[in-house]
Amino acid sequence: MLRRIARRGQGEQQGDPLDAAQERRVRAVLALGGVPQADLPDGVQQVRLRLLERAAKGYDAPRDVSAWAAVVASNLAMDWHRAKKRQERLGERLAALRQHEHPSGEDTSVLSLAVAQGLDELPDQQRQVLVLRFFADLPVRSIAQELGVPEGTVKSRLHTAVRALRTRLHEDEVV
Repeated sequence: MLRRIARRGQGEQQGDPLDAAQERRVRAVLALGGVPQADLPDGVQQVRLRLLERAAKGYDAPRDVSAWAAVVASNLAMDWHRAKKRQERLGERLAALRQHEHPSGEDTSVLSLAVAQGLDELPDQQRQVLVLRFFADLPVRSIAQELGVPEGTVKSRLHTAVRALRTRLHEDEVV
C-alpha cells in the first residue's frame, strides 16, 4: 500500500488508500448494488477503512487495489441489503404483534415495564442472546458466530432466558 501511495500523482490527499479512479469505481459498484446515493460516502469510507485495517495488520497491499476495492464494495452492498431485509422483517413482526389482540392503554404499559424489568434481572449472557435473537432478529447460527460460542450454548441460554422471563411475568400476574 505504501508503494501505491508513493506512486500517486500530486494533488491527491496524502495517506488516502484510494485514488480518484478507484473511489469512482467503488461508488459505481455500490450504486449498482442498490445502495442509496445518501449512503455511498459511508460505503466508500468503509472500503478505505478496510484497506487501512489491512495495512495496520501488516498484510501486503492487494495486488490490484481497484479490483479488491470493487469486491469489498460489492460485499458491502450485499450487507446493506441484508440489513435492510432484517429491518423490514423486524418491522413486519412488530406490526403483526400490534395486530394481535393485545391489551391496550395502561395494560400495554404494564406489560412493557414488566418485560423490561424481567430483561434487566436476567444474567448478562442470557439477556444478550435474547436481545440478539428476538429484538435484532438474528438466527442462532449468527449469534453463535458473533459471540464465539457453540450454537448449542446459544440455544441453551435462549431457553433458560425465555423460561425465566416467562416465569417472572406469570409471578407478577402480567400474563
